[in-house]
Amino acid sequence: MNIIKKISYIFLIIISSVLLSACRQRKYGGEIINGELWKDTNGKIINAHGGGIIYHEGIYYWYGEYKGDSTYLLDSVKTWECWRADAGGVSCYSSKNLVDWKFEGIVLPASPDPKSDLHPSQVIERPKVIYNERTRKFVMWLHIESPNYEKAHAGVAISDRPSGTFKYLGSFRPNGKDSRDQTVFKDDDGRAYHIYSSEWNKTTVIGLLSNDYLHHTGTFTRNFINQSREAPAVFKHKDKYYMISSGCTGWDPNTALYAVADSMLGKWTLMSNPCKGKDADSTFYAQSTFVLPISGQPGRFIAMFDRWKKTDLINSTYIWLPVTFDGKNPVIQWKNRWDTNYINK
Repeated sequence: MNIIKKISYIFLIIISSVLLSACRQRKYGGEIINGELWKDTNGKIINAHGGGIIYHEGIYYWYGEYKGDSTYLLDSVKTWECWRADAGGVSCYSSKNLVDWKFEGIVLPASPDPKSDLHPSQVIERPKVIYNERTRKFVMWLHIESPNYEKAHAGVAISDRPSGTFKYLGSFRPNGKDSRDQTVFKDDDGRAYHIYSSEWNKTTVIGLLSNDYLHHTGTFTRNFINQSREAPAVFKHKDKYYMISSGCTGWDPNTALYAVADSMLGKWTLMSNPCKGKDADSTFYAQSTFVLPISGQPGRFIAMFDRWKKTDLINSTYIWLPVTFDGKNPVIQWKNRWDTNYINK
């Protein structure tokens, strides 16, 4: 074999290996490394805090808070350590394998209008999106706040496409109650629910949404009264509904608890800490934001947490862990790193 053929042969082997690796990565995913700064496919830090994910037509879409690069303390707020960064709107990233994330852009942009809910001086938190098959709209719910955290509104936006741009419809206090940390949950029957911390975080409210998912119907329940829970993340497994939430200690971590119910508007019972392993009592120094059901894999879930860095919020990191079950009890075991092949087993 002459030198040219040898070089061509070696080159072919290298290219084949790279292509095979890329195909495997696209098909099977890759490794989740917890507590590190994650980068998108362009090599930039993923800025999607307090987020949630939907799966649509073979693609996962991750929405989150797009935080400004400067964190500051509001000295005017005396009730807690009010660290914040300017609100940059809501970001979106897409992926086919839950590891390689492409930046789709700011799908709900901040507004230059100082009177707008979306002005950078205001607070935009915990965006969650669900798809409405009836209207063919993607509906985003989010926590809208004033800098001192006394506004306590829920905001709504819609889009024809998962990658936006979303049209902001405004904010309000659902059922006449303050709304802070929040999420949305779409059930198997197409009904959707808005779950939010209320009554100054002392109570968790679950409200049934209208058929278009844009309004509350007036049907709601009050849960965990005087238990002070926030950061709700809801999912369904077999015949049970589960909610993971945190206590209320500002930016600092605490012990997570899970709750269980037979129906969304039924009786919810607080149980115990689902987290196991190193630093489980502090929820791995993180806070719940969402539980993602894996498409096509019944009983497979990923619990998503934010490890807040209160004095440098843009560089807060993400903790994603697989959820398993001990009977009917969810278990979230600490792993420094894990392979998403888990979801295909």
